[in-house]
Amino acid sequence: MDPTNNPALVPDATVAVERVSKWFGQKVAVSDVTCSFGPGMTGLLGPNGAGKTTLLRLIVGLLTPSEGATRILGDNARAAPEVYRHVGVVPEEDAVYTGMTARQYVEYAARLNGLEDVPGAASKAIDLVELSGDADRSIGGFSKGMRQRTKVAAGMVHEPRILILDEPLNGTDPVQRARLIAIFRRLGDAGHTVIVSSHVLQEVERMTDRVIAMVDGKLAAAGDISAIRRAMTDIPYRVRIDTDDARHLAASLTTEGLIDGVQVADKLLHVETGDLTLLGRRLPSLSRELGVRVTGFRPEDESLESVFRYLVRR
Repeated sequence: MDPTNNPALVPDATVAVERVSKWFGQKVAVSDVTCSFGPGMTGLLGPNGAGKTTLLRLIVGLLTPSEGATRILGDNARAAPEVYRHVGVVPEEDAVYTGMTARQYVEYAARLNGLEDVPGAASKAIDLVELSGDADRSIGGFSKGMRQRTKVAAGMVHEPRILILDEPLNGTDPVQRARLIAIFRRLGDAGHTVIVSSHVLQEVERMTDRVIAMVDGKLAAAGDISAIRRAMTDIPYRVRIDTDDARHLAASLTTEGLIDGVQVADKLLHVETGDLTLLGRRLPSLSRELGVRVTGFRPEDESLESVFRYLVRR
């Protein structure tokens, strides 16, 4: 796969997906997807049912593609199981052995990965997810967030080069979520390949700039968030403007054709424009001409919310 001028591809790919489709009877779960992942963190974004989990299962060899191929470090995982030594997987399913303690569960994962110092590796992983104080409690008594952290520790116990996380923040509270995001980002910054699937837009935005977006089993967009938003030329930008004379400013912006729509709320304008650059350049001089004070100018669509709305609508 040639990554030149294709934002879905990276030049130093450790994980590659080539023209992959997967169907179950008449249902098409993944349709002709080509993308790749390399060192650093990538968000796999899409609503529930978009095909994200199926794609991750295809990558790690839990499913066989109906068409196309997936590769990890150049090999098909099903044909070359030795690649699993370099891969950690945290599945979405809450399938843990509830009769075990967290320590026993993570040690079990360490033994499955053939580690020599099982207790040491398990303790290190448990410390990383800040679960040491509860490590000897039964998983059956854990909250969903604690079970998620146990699964993450098990997936990371062998310090994999590639970490695949399917909705890893489900059920975590805000503090736990922030801690796990920090862990994932550190791994990405250290050169690990981290793929994080999520349908929660703000989560992806906090973790990474690079996004692979799926809708209805298809690759809908790829690249950094701002580049995707700039490519959405057929919908206007939404901008918030704070001012001491909202109605006067709104009237002038409309008269000059700088905005396509506006909502006025006391000292606040929410405007829509097809040319954000032109609006930004003209606003300072216009405010001086009108004698109007502008104290804030902030695009409201520089987020995954706008990208997601656009992709679903398209």
